[in-house]
Amino acid sequence: MKQLALDLLQVTEAAALAAVPWIGRGNKLGADDAATTAMRKLLNAMPIDGCVVIGEGEMDEAPMLYIGERVGMGQGPLLDIAVDPLEGTNLVAGGWDNSCAVIAVAPRGALLHAPDMYMEKIAVGRRAAGAIDLNASILDNMKRTADALNKRISELTVIIQHRDRHKSVIEDIQKTGARVRLFSEGDVTCAIAAALDKTGVDLFYGVGGAPEGVLSAVALKCMGGEMQARLLPADRREHERCVRMGLSDPGRVLRMEELVSSDDCIFAATGVTSGMLLEGVKLGRGIEATTHSLLTCGDMESVHFIRSVRAATG
Repeated sequence: MKQLALDLLQVTEAAALAAVPWIGRGNKLGADDAATTAMRKLLNAMPIDGCVVIGEGEMDEAPMLYIGERVGMGQGPLLDIAVDPLEGTNLVAGGWDNSCAVIAVAPRGALLHAPDMYMEKIAVGRRAAGAIDLNASILDNMKRTADALNKRISELTVIIQHRDRHKSVIEDIQKTGARVRLFSEGDVTCAIAAALDKTGVDLFYGVGGAPEGVLSAVALKCMGGEMQARLLPADRREHERCVRMGLSDPGRVLRMEELVSSDDCIFAATGVTSGMLLEGVKLGRGIEATTHSLLTCGDMESVHFIRSVRAATG
């Protein structure tokens, strides 16, 4: 798997570069299509037998990198692949910060085949791993996290998406004296932020997309952090879909080993526009472009920030 790490880094770099011409153009579909096309091209040139388990949607919804699509040359390791070719399509369309291209891989069968529905998620970094419990209240989780970090609750920073569904939780957090850091889009980036000291984030919580939850879980596992999650099917149809995918009790808490069951995994992300983890693509003279990426592997529990200079696309 380690031998694939730099190849996967090139995949996210290519997707990020392909999205750059669309920044601020108001066309999120065009940006997503450009990133997806670039990502698919490089994946299909890799010596792997990959199956997309987290992708752009079902086969009838997405022309490329759909769930169940086979990628690679059909030779080499059997892999589960989770992708978000452009996390934050609206961010790119509006020229806002915090968008990136993301991929995660693990041995076949190691990633949760999460349906595209809402998921409740909580995440922390290495020092607080083992302290959280999604069955407990947010206040209990804050107390446990603070104890693990040797902090007072009022010293914590909790990152949570700015949505009406989180209004009461945000108020509860702020009543403790803790800080809330709101974000508009970018579940994966913001979950990872809880595992990096430089961000100042101690705890991630919220209800967001299940596919993003699996991508985040791979990164956090590689970094020694922890995520717990619970699927939230909105109706009987979504509940039955969970059952068909092997999740007989969708309402139970999914622990780290169920989200990603192997330590032999890789996560890579490349910034498109600058954000809290990564700098955006910087274009130089001619066709030169500088990318900033995060790369981490599960059996090493280390994080690499990589700056690359290469020819830009487009």
